[in-house]
Amino acid sequence: MVTVALVAGIVGCAGGGGSIEYDLTISSTAGGSVTTPGEGVFTYANGTVVNLTAIPDPGYLFVNWTGDVNLIADVYDATTTITMNGDYSITANFRVPSTPMVAAGDLHTVGLKDNTRVVAVGYNAWGQCNVGGWVYITQVAAGTWHTVGLKSDGTVVAVGYNNYGQCEVGKWTNIIQVAAGTWHTLGLKSNGTVVAVGLNNYGQCDVRGWTNITQVAAGTSYTVGLKVDGTVVAVGADASGQCNVGGWTDITQVAAHSYHTVGLKEDGTVVAVGKELSGQLDVGSWTTVTEVAAGWGHTVGLKDDGTVLAVGLNNYGQCNVGGWTNITEVDAESWHTVGLKDDGTVVAVGLNNYGQCNVGAWKLK
Repeated sequence: MVTVALVAGIVGCAGGGGSIEYDLTISSTAGGSVTTPGEGVFTYANGTVVNLTAIPDPGYLFVNWTGDVNLIADVYDATTTITMNGDYSITANFRVPSTPMVAAGDLHTVGLKDNTRVVAVGYNAWGQCNVGGWVYITQVAAGTWHTVGLKSDGTVVAVGYNNYGQCEVGKWTNIIQVAAGTWHTLGLKSNGTVVAVGLNNYGQCDVRGWTNITQVAAGTSYTVGLKVDGTVVAVGADASGQCNVGGWTDITQVAAHSYHTVGLKEDGTVVAVGKELSGQLDVGSWTTVTEVAAGWGHTVGLKDDGTVLAVGLNNYGQCNVGGWTNITEVDAESWHTVGLKDDGTVVAVGLNNYGQCNVGAWKLK
């Protein structure tokens, strides 16, 4: 982002006994402007409450105010105030919107808003929902007890349970996609290679030699990678055959969970391998599917007409998606399923013991 240079003001006194005045220097990044009071240097008496209004250009969104923001009423509101108590320099930041998305953790749900900020509900014993301060996020992933965010500069942030180092992503760079499993985290780099941190007891982090990868998925103790040629690779726990993806071709997306792996084919059909617990592999008749997701014992498919399919274990109603419409994205975890609607609202079904399905008030765009 190119920021207009900020010029510090000088404290002055009016006459011999006049009121103290302070300078407010306002600038903006590319993608918008500050219309109230404008941009430049403005002088106000001590204690003045100054109205601020930032307007984004078409195709951009206001993100936040940065700089000397301690006395700004709300740094994330494009229409707010600042109380003059000194010389302040502030910048209004604008960005191309993020694409809204949802991610389901074991007992929590995460949503990415188009203003690059993140919301989360559900179980938070390990701080996996402490994402309120994140900004400039372009993708989120939810593990069992941790949450991962991909930033617009290719770096990664993570919060939550870190007993195996699954949140130690602070040094990652040039990342274009992230995935979170139970105890490990994956990052796909822009050159098609993959990095991984966390528990490696089954070799689920042994991805150093992978190349030409276009998407990664993290299962409980295994890792799946989609290659540019539509074939699939996998490493890690394979007791149920969840890594038996060597014969797959023409795949455009993969999903993984505890004991099964799902692949979406170019023609909109779906394949699945692994343990057949409750019918979660019964996807052979699916057609016109555009996205797949895998829970502990169920599989979810988004159709091109915005409706949703689900098969498998339904003990908490996690497969009760038959009435969903206008869905643009789905995700699934152990016992619940989440869907993003085209108007930016979110729906969820399944286990709700920690409020992980309380997404009805979300508006992600």
